[in-house]
Amino acid sequence: MAVRVQSVDKGSVAERLGLSAGAVLLSADGHELNDMLDYQFYTAAADFSLAVSMGGKLRYLAVQKAEYEPLGCSFATYLIDQKHSCANHCMFCFIDQLPPGLRESLYFKDDDERLSFLFGNYITLTNLNRREVDRIKAMHISPINVSVHTTDPALRVRMMANKRAGEVLGYLQEFADAGIALNCQLVLCRGINDGEALRRTLGDLAGLYPAVQSIAAVPSGLTAYRKGLYPLTPYDAASAGAVLDILEEAGDACKRRCGSRLVYPGDEWYLLAGRPIPPAVFYEGYPQLENGVGMWRCFREEFLTALAVARRKTPLVPRRIDLVTGTMAAPLIHELAAAVHRIHRGVSLWVHPIRNDFFGGNVAVAGLVTATDIIAQCRGRLHSRLLGVPENMLRDERDRFLDDITVQQLERALGVRVLILPSGGGGCLRALIAARP
Repeated sequence: MAVRVQSVDKGSVAERLGLSAGAVLLSADGHELNDMLDYQFYTAAADFSLAVSMGGKLRYLAVQKAEYEPLGCSFATYLIDQKHSCANHCMFCFIDQLPPGLRESLYFKDDDERLSFLFGNYITLTNLNRREVDRIKAMHISPINVSVHTTDPALRVRMMANKRAGEVLGYLQEFADAGIALNCQLVLCRGINDGEALRRTLGDLAGLYPAVQSIAAVPSGLTAYRKGLYPLTPYDAASAGAVLDILEEAGDACKRRCGSRLVYPGDEWYLLAGRPIPPAVFYEGYPQLENGVGMWRCFREEFLTALAVARRKTPLVPRRIDLVTGTMAAPLIHELAAAVHRIHRGVSLWVHPIRNDFFGGNVAVAGLVTATDIIAQCRGRLHSRLLGVPENMLRDERDRFLDDITVQQLERALGVRVLILPSGGGGCLRALIAARP
């Protein structure tokens, strides 16, 4: 294998070595270069020999630079090669439940250990071959986020419809023995991998502490687009409460045994069961915040802290803002809007919980709200000309919703100016304060 250079940064080490577009990097100190991880790891040294093919001729270049100084090459894709697609057919896969007609990129399922290390994506391990497992250990790529779901090999094969799903669980022990940190995710399906199966999984994973740093459990998200898929039943208050009892019992045991809870229920369990969200100390630094674990508590604490600071330092001018959110977060946003009203009488905030009709009404998180539903449910009901929209409703470029409607199209449809609100509580409050009336 080898990697082809697309361009060379001006003034870079690569330019000084005489590299140019089209050069093929073969190896560094004898280590093959296949992708971005190989390239970054093996070219980080201060001195090494680089094997290059240029103009059809093999050359060996003696590289001397500062340690970790970038070589200065760019490639056709960020990973150099293509993303690894998922080989599983999980009974709960959300992508399989998307409606037709969305942008093509939303239907791609990645299962790539490099994206786990670089961007925090979760992997199932089924894509890994022996060379990749050995590379993770040799490079000490850590932490890795793993979608485990169950440690029962036969049940994992059934849930993921992949014959390798059970055997690759052995990689967890290999990584633990090599000192690789693991953050584990369990997507629970009612009557499938909860109950006694969940107890087994929690016990097995806790046995890998301290390599296993956290275990997050979230309920499977079910849309109305499940025709031909495995029949799953959504959790209700009673079944969510039963799952919570198991998760909290396991967390309490881990706390007594090793000083860390290790097991963290997703916020949705508490909201479904009608139980209070735990205090901030429960989450021990929020190790899986982006997985919806502790997000409710973290947002509330940050918002109220920022509000207390603003009360002392920032005289607010009168302003009127409508806010949209998902139905799950709506009680929290109502509470925080009321806190603002109590302190700043001139600030008026109206909260609009958006029911997710686009996905069939069973999905309640704000991040999956579409502009289609915002328009349908807010037209004629807004109180201001400014609409606050959480940034997690938009793609990374912050310009387009899941249904491909742009921010500008939403503004025209409702006759408003959109204010994009940061996902953190403090940033959200500061954006509201800074908003032009």
